[in-house]
Amino acid sequence: MNSVVPSNSSASGLRAGKEMKKKVLFLCTGNSVRSQMAEAIVNARLSETWKAASAGTRPAGCVHPKALAALAEIGIQHTGHSKSVDEFRGVDFDLVVTLCDSAAEECPVWLGKGKRVHHSFPDPAKAEGTDEEVMQVFRRVREDIEREMVDLLAQYD
Repeated sequence: MNSVVPSNSSASGLRAGKEMKKKVLFLCTGNSVRSQMAEAIVNARLSETWKAASAGTRPAGCVHPKALAALAEIGIQHTGHSKSVDEFRGVDFDLVVTLCDSAAEECPVWLGKGKRVHHSFPDPAKAEGTDEEVMQVFRRVREDIEREMVDLLAQYD
């Protein structure tokens, strides 16, 4: 399971434990595509040094099926669920990354020690066209997130 927070709890998985891994929170508005992909990619590719979580300022309530399909294409079986940023109040993150302009504007003041950075990606859920054209947009955003978030987190190792 790539999700940091088990589906039957909130942020307790991040509050407990004495891991030496750094913690990153990816924020988006709906927590259904971009932040979910970032969480899954970091937990799959950088799990030795980072533990990722994701949340939304207005959670959609589900993870977009095309986001899950795009992740599966690169060998990541993500079982996350859409979560509210409120579930993570009181959790110290090393880094909080907003992935869309709306979340950057609505992001609560983070009182923990974590640095906050903004890195906007287009919302593939808004893509129009045939099923394959829309899926191509999901793939492109997934590739951009993978490349840019891995590079970003390398700066904080």
